[in-house]
Amino acid sequence: MKPLGRFFQVTETVDVKKYFLDIDKIEKYPIKFVVKSSDPTETIKEKIREQAEKQYSITAIVSRYMECIEEVINIPELLLKFKSAVNQGFLNNILTEITKQSRVEFNYDEDDYDVSEYENGIVPEAK
Repeated sequence: MKPLGRFFQVTETVDVKKYFLDIDKIEKYPIKFVVKSSDPTETIKEKIREQAEKQYSITAIVSRYMECIEEVINIPELLLKFKSAVNQGFLNNILTEITKQSRVEFNYDEDDYDVSEYENGIVPEAK
């Protein structure tokens, strides 16, 4: 089966094992990594390749995994993309999507909780 969209993975590390494990999980389809780093994206990719070459002696394996890294997005690039989207009027769409994805990730269902007492920033007293 071929995925309908793109794969993104957010990470704080430049550990080749983590990158290659994520690539294995999606059966070597292209993936974009958002890295919590200010290092240039080419530097990040070079670090990944260097670690991979130390770990794997077969160049073809390293090349196949590296080809799966569609793009590396660092913090400065992410901020540029975000500012561009905001300037195009997409802020509400972005916030709605972040809220939706967070609810899925944290298994949150509004029906499970009564938050009416917290509306308007007022925190109820403990009972």
